[in-house]
Amino acid sequence: MQHSRIVGRGKYVHGFETHRVKPDKTEEYKKAAETYYLGIKNDPKLNAKLTGSWETVVGEQDTFVHILEYENYGGLDKTISLVRSSSEHVKAFREMLPYLQSRSSQLNQEFAFFPSAPPRAQGGIFELRTYALQPGTLLEWESTWRRGIEARRNLTAPVGAWFSQVGRLHQVHHLWQYPSLEARKELREQAWQIDGWAETVSKTAQLAKSMDSFILKPLPFSPLK
Repeated sequence: MQHSRIVGRGKYVHGFETHRVKPDKTEEYKKAAETYYLGIKNDPKLNAKLTGSWETVVGEQDTFVHILEYENYGGLDKTISLVRSSSEHVKAFREMLPYLQSRSSQLNQEFAFFPSAPPRAQGGIFELRTYALQPGTLLEWESTWRRGIEARRNLTAPVGAWFSQVGRLHQVHHLWQYPSLEARKELREQAWQIDGWAETVSKTAQLAKSMDSFILKPLPFSPLK
């Protein structure tokens, strides 16, 4: 927890909810998910905001990712209690279940140097990059990656950056937005020309046990799109 106080922003907790949907039920799922997540987003009693909702285009197919923002753990506790006691929210949640194959969740905190982007509609695609770190290397990762992002910021910067606290531990997530896959390719090639970025990639790669990259498409109701 000491590491979290050093590198984390400490203001919010972000819940990552991953749903793996039956391949022939994705359209029905999208309608049910919109009802459920907009219900959460628009309920003024809840200490929760919907950061965004996406469908995987490249990566694990028929998979949807939703990110919710809570006012720290107290806000999360309050939200869970209110949602479970609300017949409307419970009904909307249950209407999603027949379309799911599995679901998982994880609680993450923002890195202090990069708060999540507010709602916006810029279009294009998103890339969610996930790194499984070697235990005990979070401080070194944060220090190295922060310097690299400062070097790359004028070219492009992530929409959000988080590290896991509950669920699958020792993970780091970055969410990026690009106009297209071609634009992503060009921007990443330009990044290698920026002084300090190659060193950042080299050092952080040594701290990671595995890396994943998923291309996501925002759902129509996603605040980030």
